Amino acid sequence: MQNSLLSLLIWLPIFSSVLVIFIGNNRVNTARWVSVIISILVFMISLSLYTGFDSSTHLMQFVEKESWILQLNIHYHIGVDGISMPLIILTTFSTILVIVAGWEVIAKRCAHYMAAFLMMEGLIIGVFSSLDAILFYAFWEASLIPMLLIIGIWGGDNRVYASIKFFLYTFLGSVFMLVSFIYMHNKGGSFLILDMHNLELSLEEQSYIFWAFFMAFAVKVPMFPVHTWLPDAHVQAPTGGSVILAAIMLKMGGYGFFRFSLPITPDASLEFSEIIIVLSLIAIVYIGFVALVQRDMKKLIAYSSISHMGFVTLGVFTLFLTYKPDTIEGALLGLEGAMVQMISHGFISAAMFLVVGVLYDRLHSREISTYGGVINSMPKFTGFALLFAMANVGLPGTSGFVGEFMVILGAIQANIWYGVLVASTLIVGAAYTLWMVKRVFWGVVSNPAVATLKDINAREFSMLAILVVAVLIMGLYPQPVLELMYISIEHLLHQALTSKF
Repeated sequence: MQNSLLSLLIWLPIFSSVLVIFIGNNRVNTARWVSVIISILVFMISLSLYTGFDSSTHLMQFVEKESWILQLNIHYHIGVDGISMPLIILTTFSTILVIVAGWEVIAKRCAHYMAAFLMMEGLIIGVFSSLDAILFYAFWEASLIPMLLIIGIWGGDNRVYASIKFFLYTFLGSVFMLVSFIYMHNKGGSFLILDMHNLELSLEEQSYIFWAFFMAFAVKVPMFPVHTWLPDAHVQAPTGGSVILAAIMLKMGGYGFFRFSLPITPDASLEFSEIIIVLSLIAIVYIGFVALVQRDMKKLIAYSSISHMGFVTLGVFTLFLTYKPDTIEGALLGLEGAMVQMISHGFISAAMFLVVGVLYDRLHSREISTYGGVINSMPKFTGFALLFAMANVGLPGTSGFVGEFMVILGAIQANIWYGVLVASTLIVGAAYTLWMVKRVFWGVVSNPAVATLKDINAREFSMLAILVVAVLIMGLYPQPVLELMYISIEHLLHQALTSKF
């Protein structure tokens, strides 16, 4: 089974989504149960990647390679290392949550809704495991289609505008990536990503390729100033769509910088690192203040996601300023912190959007002014919401602290003022998060409808409790994850610091 484990993870949810579509909306309960069983099964299978993974080598594992399009030298080539494997498990974990979250609240075309998430799960696993550039591009672009449908069909009143904006932004950026793949194939004769890592490129060639990659990955993260599609998409998407968008799809951009930009264009990455650092700092600082003035809970969390993902790109590119010949520990801090931040943000952003979803399912409003004194009628739910809010702030002991702390340490080693600036924004993060908590949960009941709210049921309790466990384990004992990715990130660091000319 190990030889086909990744294929099973990719294609089982994809083919199962077709099955769920055929089950149809007339047998909703059957479609729900098939979807949740498949998602749990895929998650359990993905754990085999962890138990069978050898963390002592940077080489790709669970590798499969078959000829696909012989005339163009394109292969079905997949495998994982310590960078991609944790993201695959995060994907399978998050899919269970969104299917359970939509169990009762999705009344329109429920079977199609569940099928879209299963389809997207398989496609995103394909993105994280592809070792052929064209296969990667095919999965990358195909994953847009289920999300386009999720926003466009099950979204809010302005869903069509948001879905088209999401698709155009992310699709157009990826076209530049495809052009760079074709150029490297013409130069080196191979579409295999690992061959592209070793391709000799001049600084001019690297520069063009670097910015082509940047157009694809920066939009996906999203980085300032190509971030404007995300708040619209989040506000209009159903809860499950917001969860997958924030927890998984944004990570595809961060993963792209790890897998392509650093090892293929190391000299250009060094040349333009300060530009990316400045853009990351703007995202962290400016977008944090933008979040502070939001009145819609979803939009506030969406801007919060942009700010938190700024830590990822900051951690990636500060390595060029922190590296010293006698030690690599300073440079490793930023890269490891960026990876931990991506995983942590996957948990916390999912939790925050699920919290908003619980409130929206009851009162059908995301406006902060609608609520007030929720703790009086929903004490259990408020306990969960407060813990996730503290994790979003970066409270020590939660996963939100670990990644940001590592990135800040790396930024300080690069430039003390970078570190001071980034660390000071944690105050802004606390301000907009606690501002929302105060007005939604504390105080007296300001809306008669809030007094009638019922506390979370067993389904909602179990969904949030699972995320609490994930946030606390990652926050209190991140060592297993760090050990898992250490050798792969160390190898990536050497690639990023080795000139191609």
